[in-house]
Amino acid sequence: MVRMDIQTVVVGGGPVTSLVVLRPRSPQANESAPRLPIRIGPIEAMSISMGVDGSSQGRPMTHDLLLDTITSLGAHLDDIEIVGVEGTTFFARLVATTELGRRVSVDARPSDAIALAVRAHVPIFADEAVVEKAAMPDFGSVERDERQVEIERFHDFVESLSPEDFD
Repeated sequence: MVRMDIQTVVVGGGPVTSLVVLRPRSPQANESAPRLPIRIGPIEAMSISMGVDGSSQGRPMTHDLLLDTITSLGAHLDDIEIVGVEGTTFFARLVATTELGRRVSVDARPSDAIALAVRAHVPIFADEAVVEKAAMPDFGSVERDERQVEIERFHDFVESLSPEDFD
């Protein structure tokens, strides 16, 4: 499992898709580290954003209610895990420990799991196979490679010039 952090939350509307982008937490993660884009609903995007900001609506939202229910039952949320992906559909689970020390996991939509994680201040993990399979391409790396190819082509062109080409 790879520890992930939220890089971006896009709250879309109309034709604009809402999504959350996760990135690896590791200290060696840089701009070329894989990013995990997960399409979510606009309500869930808003809920995740509110959890990240720590803002409150005055009344508990659904994710606040679920977290309060978990703790009222004597359990605590340990972490959430993004455990699978099929096409553009991701799968997640909540991992909690009961008052008696029993670990339980519950299937969840990634958006709901992430909304709970930011409220409970617990880690977000993603299975390495999911990151490998569904990560966004490193557009910066692609751009650098393209630039290098252009430089090499220009260098070859300059090298092929002769004084006669300037007459």
